[in-house]
Amino acid sequence: MTHDPRPRRPRVLFILGNHNHNTMLHQVARQLTDCDVWFTPYYCDDWTAIDVLRRLHLLEFVALGHEFRRRCLRYCADHGLRVDLGGKRGGYDLVVTCSDLVVPENVRGARLVGVQEGMIDPQLFWYRVRQRLTFLPRWAAGTACTGLSGLYDRYCLASDGYRDEFIGRGAPGHRLVVTGLPNFDDLARHRRPGHWVEGHVLACTSDGRETLRRDDRKAFIRWAVEIAAGRPLVFKFHPNERMSRAVAEVARWAPGARCVTEGVGEELAANCEVLITEWSTLAFVGLLLDKPTYSYRDLDELRGLLPLQHGRGAANIAEVCRDVLALGHVGRHRGLRGVA
Repeated sequence: MTHDPRPRRPRVLFILGNHNHNTMLHQVARQLTDCDVWFTPYYCDDWTAIDVLRRLHLLEFVALGHEFRRRCLRYCADHGLRVDLGGKRGGYDLVVTCSDLVVPENVRGARLVGVQEGMIDPQLFWYRVRQRLTFLPRWAAGTACTGLSGLYDRYCLASDGYRDEFIGRGAPGHRLVVTGLPNFDDLARHRRPGHWVEGHVLACTSDGRETLRRDDRKAFIRWAVEIAAGRPLVFKFHPNERMSRAVAEVARWAPGARCVTEGVGEELAANCEVLITEWSTLAFVGLLLDKPTYSYRDLDELRGLLPLQHGRGAANIAEVCRDVLALGHVGRHRGLRGVA
């Protein structure tokens, strides 16, 4: 029997989700050429409360939904990515996830790296409810509870401002690493001189109604019309929205405005004249490119959270992954998690 002198390549599982998650983590995986990488759509433990909701098609607005799963698998097929549904093959040395709101039991024995998905929800009603009713799961408060699981070794963040924000919400500071984020670390690349949206006021909606948050769409549309003040107005809808309803509302309250139901929001935001958002991450594009920007979020707060613009997010996160792999096996005692 011959002995293979080559060392075993570390096995890494990437837990994907929506299109933003997929493209971000795919960029990180490309950097890990020294690893055996696999991919799975976002998943949860079978027959838990959240899994029952998923099976009943009540979570179609989040990454666990059936449609997001279908799109994720199509993305993997289109890019030739190897899929291990639900990480069932096992034996992973490292798991990289787009969110720690749900951390399945079958990956808790591996080292875990989280990657911030983008703008985190503000600390609104459901976040405050969970602070009082601590038995509620993290996912009940949406992305506002990102980073609070304590089940990761490192969490990669967009900026120093976000590190302070995560610590303020209770995340362990020694496990937070400012790396910058793929998709958000070079927003100027979306500039396109001569783009048709130049000279237009762009209003970008959020999926508040789909994610069970309050959303006064009539007020938002009228606010956008007021800001536009006669200039050409374009509405770009969040991909989770029910498009027929969203288009009909604009036709009713902003007749003559153009509606965009698909495409790259960052490209529109980078080339418009004025940007209006509800809770969207696209506000970062406007602020970083010095455009007149409006948002439901406090703009001074957003300026303090702006993602680093160095174009190295994927490479930096990959380096964090290698550092975590070097820590070796995870002890069974949960208190050992994240201790180098």
